[in-house]
Amino acid sequence: MTVRVVVADDQAVVRAGLRTVLAAAPDIDVVGEAGDGAEAAELAETLRPDVVLMDVRMPGTDGIEGTRRIRALRDPGIRVLVVTTFDLDRHVYDALRAGASGFVLKDVEPEDLQVAVRTVHAGHELFAPSVTRRLVGSFVPADPPAPAGPAAGLTEREREVLGLVAAGLSNAEIADRLVLGGTTVKTHVSNLLTKLGLRDRVQLVVFAYEHGLVGAAGADG
Repeated sequence: MTVRVVVADDQAVVRAGLRTVLAAAPDIDVVGEAGDGAEAAELAETLRPDVVLMDVRMPGTDGIEGTRRIRALRDPGIRVLVVTTFDLDRHVYDALRAGASGFVLKDVEPEDLQVAVRTVHAGHELFAPSVTRRLVGSFVPADPPAPAGPAAGLTEREREVLGLVAAGLSNAEIADRLVLGGTTVKTHVSNLLTKLGLRDRVQLVVFAYEHGLVGAAGADG
């Protein structure tokens, strides 16, 4: 199955480079290019691509607003993968809140970018580990508040698993960290989504940041 991609970046040379990298994969087809978030949303509505590769900082309509507009289309088949130059960027967090499925850095290896596109297309979330660690260190309160609201109903183990999810660890990595079985971790993640009324791991990440549930154990990963 071919993954249809729209590339959104305000710099033509960057768009050309991303197109070249993705076109090298036989199962990825770049079907459109956009210079800002508004154009990306318009192409998403017209072309219905599988993945929009979205820059964050663009003049005019930035990638955050572009992501919001794409999510407003309410087409679950269109996924947004944020590509950023900065490994510490508050806007990346805002893009996740807007509905992006993950983020990678622009210096990512070509093969890894292709894998990232396939990963989000398959319905999974993807986070560049270096960005996640910096987000944890910069945007998590030094003295987090006591759990309240939905967070208050979580068990200690669930809060621990949630913190590690937000730190960018996979289920397998969480299992190794906590010395648990992979199935057990998967069950914890499923229970978290149900208890908190959230859709996916991206929303778990945002929830954990906003409720101060990303602890030192996650940041060290």
